[in-house]
Amino acid sequence: MNSCILMAQIIQAPELRYTPDNQTPLTQMLVQFPGLRPEDAPATLKVIGWGNFAHEIKENYIAGDHIVIEGRLVMNTIERPEGFKEKRAEFTASRIHKLGGNADWSSPTSTPSTTFDKPTPIPSANTNNVVVPIRSNTSSASVSDTSNLEQDFPSTTTEQGFEPSIVPASISANPENQPDLDDIPF
Repeated sequence: MNSCILMAQIIQAPELRYTPDNQTPLTQMLVQFPGLRPEDAPATLKVIGWGNFAHEIKENYIAGDHIVIEGRLVMNTIERPEGFKEKRAEFTASRIHKLGGNADWSSPTSTPSTTFDKPTPIPSANTNNVVVPIRSNTSSASVSDTSNLEQDFPSTTTEQGFEPSIVPASISANPENQPDLDDIPF
């Protein structure tokens, strides 16, 4: 689905028009938004609204307003008198939200880079694989080597009688030794 959200400034006041059959109102206006890089010139875009929304745009917005527009982007092909075709973008608005007057439009702001913790290393095939159920009030068979269990799964429970059950996982290092449970060979 073609859905866009654009933050822009109205540079040409909304103009109310009607379709040729004089039935459906539409409003068109020009908006401007900054380029991606500081050295890029601001871009302009034609925005249109239809029906009752067209009347609302005409009544509530003027040139100079900072707005956020929700809608869809359409590319129109126009036959030029010079003999070539030109493509122009047009934004069909479905909602418009007015912003405060103190927005900074000098250059786009970049989001700060986020630092992430190092990923947890994947255990090798020769380490103990332990499955710990989330909730269990009874304990089952214990595993002989649980030295790293408290480090990997710290206990934060304060319930009385709660004891995690530790079940060894049966993983074979060689998949050829495991039986084929699928009836359909691929």
